[in-house]
Amino acid sequence: MDTTTFYVRPGTSAERKDLYRRLHEKNTAPLWEVLAKLVTPEPVSACVPAMWRYDEIRPLLMDAGRLITAKEAERRVLVLENPGLRGASQITQSLYAGVQLVMPGEVAPSHRHAASAMRFVLEGDGAAYTAVDGERTTMRPGDFVLTPFWTFHDHGNPGEAPVVWLDGLDVPIVNMFSASFADHHDEEMQPVTRSEGDALARYGGGLLPLEYTPPGMSAPMFSYPYSRTRGVLDTLSRNGPVDRRHGVKMQYVNPATGGYPMPTISAFIQWLPSGFTGEPYRSTDATIYWAVEGHGRSQVGSLSFAWGPRDIFVVPSWLPVSHEARQDAVLFSFSDRAAQKALGLWREDGVQ
Repeated sequence: MDTTTFYVRPGTSAERKDLYRRLHEKNTAPLWEVLAKLVTPEPVSACVPAMWRYDEIRPLLMDAGRLITAKEAERRVLVLENPGLRGASQITQSLYAGVQLVMPGEVAPSHRHAASAMRFVLEGDGAAYTAVDGERTTMRPGDFVLTPFWTFHDHGNPGEAPVVWLDGLDVPIVNMFSASFADHHDEEMQPVTRSEGDALARYGGGLLPLEYTPPGMSAPMFSYPYSRTRGVLDTLSRNGPVDRRHGVKMQYVNPATGGYPMPTISAFIQWLPSGFTGEPYRSTDATIYWAVEGHGRSQVGSLSFAWGPRDIFVVPSWLPVSHEARQDAVLFSFSDRAAQKALGLWREDGVQ
């Protein structure tokens, strides 16, 4: 539907122009002049399809590692800026994404903020960690790690190889509400008060502590190891069914509630069998994808993105997307679906 003809914009006469001038002087404005832009028959977004090839951005990240210390930067990150939203530090209109580097021997100091954050580990030797709320979690490639709202967190790399991960935060949502807060811990590294794996054992094994009541809206466990996730995909790839749009797709879950791991961010993992040619679909949640394994191609609107391991691409809201796999492939993705569903806004449909 043509969004410019959904509402008829009244003509402008000299008298009306004078009215608009007087309205402007009183900090008011005529709705009928802007209604077509405010209430559109379908989603309209400044976000555009885009791809970041890891082999192209990794050298830039390593140069940043050479030129600026972790202490100077606090967080040494390359922001993935959507070409339609340059200067806004946004990959979609509701989410921030970046690629973060911690070099061997470095510590990214402990701080906390109102924004919720997730990490998906791209590379490393399994020695680096994130500490969240008194517990350290080892970061291995493919691991999904949470930093819930207002929890102290620091990152360290005692290993011998750089560690790189994809950051996803709801900063644009927090800032839209003018609700941003942040502060630093008194120490560079927060004290470790629980042994590693404690949260995963308490909440991630299909069990919960007796009479457990969730203290917040985020998942109580901080790490979703890829070894477990990949095992699930392996089993389901043999047992099916394979969805005609999504292949075998699973969502990360808050084990205490059955909902999404964070109140604003949803995350997903999907397996596409070799030769898979998915049917197109669209949804209202603009989605960021990262290719974990394999090679394939995704058609995003009129653009086609050929991807391989560690490549990142974004699909704007309500733009048709379909996936193909040249070999068995795994895609990780995240979006603001959790927030949209909480507000009753989310939609998805097939494209004929």
